[in-house]
Amino acid sequence: MPIVPDEKDWTWVLSRPCPECGFDASAATPATAPGMVESMLPRWRAALRRPDAAERPDDATWSALEYACHVRDVFAVFDHRLSLMLRQDDARFENWDQDLTAVEKDYANADPAEVSAELTSEGEQIAASFAAVHEDDWGRKGTRGNGSEFTVLTLAQYFLHDVVHHLHDVDG
Repeated sequence: MPIVPDEKDWTWVLSRPCPECGFDASAATPATAPGMVESMLPRWRAALRRPDAAERPDDATWSALEYACHVRDVFAVFDHRLSLMLRQDDARFENWDQDLTAVEKDYANADPAEVSAELTSEGEQIAASFAAVHEDDWGRKGTRGNGSEFTVLTLAQYFLHDVVHHLHDVDG
């Protein structure tokens, strides 16, 4: 059964700490992103090894497996967005329908071992991409299809909140 789509605008996390997960985006930068991502990967792998990883806690909440699939794809989507921002002036990127992706990729029936390997690979890739960003490029701009504007700095902050928040969601 599909989850009701989350249609909130989460860009508010760039201006204040998240009361749910406690993440304070103002403390994050592209330079801190690699270490943060790498430190979370073992926790995601552990969540995927749980015997109940594929079980939803209730009908309105993704399972740890579904959240891990989402985070794997967040890694890939944000790596692409970061690349665009570094290559193009005032880059533009489309909105991403995460809920449609969850249905199309059948997150609920994915193989936890495969997801673990893919999540690790994508996580290592985006960590390397952020590690290669020079501080001179932190102000480069990009705009999402809905008009939300980001710099490389705020993209890193927004991205990191997503990954931290979902690890919190699965008690990772």
